[in-house]
Amino acid sequence: MADIFDVAKYILEKQGSMSTMKLQKLCYYSQAWSLVWNDGRPLFQEDFQAWTNGPVCRKLFDTHKGMYTIADSDINANGELTSCEKETIDSVLETYGNKSPQWLSDLTHMEAPWNEARIGFSDGENCENKITKGNMRRYYASL
Repeated sequence: MADIFDVAKYILEKQGSMSTMKLQKLCYYSQAWSLVWNDGRPLFQEDFQAWTNGPVCRKLFDTHKGMYTIADSDINANGELTSCEKETIDSVLETYGNKSPQWLSDLTHMEAPWNEARIGFSDGENCENKITKGNMRRYYASL
């Protein structure tokens, strides 16, 4: 199975340098749609947390902390993606890849998985609650 770094590097290779916020959201949507299209099978095991600006994978964040933009050369990936995994990511990039980081963040704020993980937290308040893969699959499968 791939990890978040394999997915992030592939996205950056396909799309070029981008903001770290956009990379986080593209990884999130790649994971979400993999759960739907591949019978609940995640692209990677790492989880996302419901941060103020939308879903963030802490492990990926720790790699790019302090950076605004990121390039594929900034990511160390260990594995290879399968053709099925690449197909999933490519489909996500076709839909979301041309959107701005803020647009993607705003979209996640309108969706149940992020909102449910933030119950009890006000806007702008730090939150590290996990967005569960089960909630992601249920919500995106309903669309």
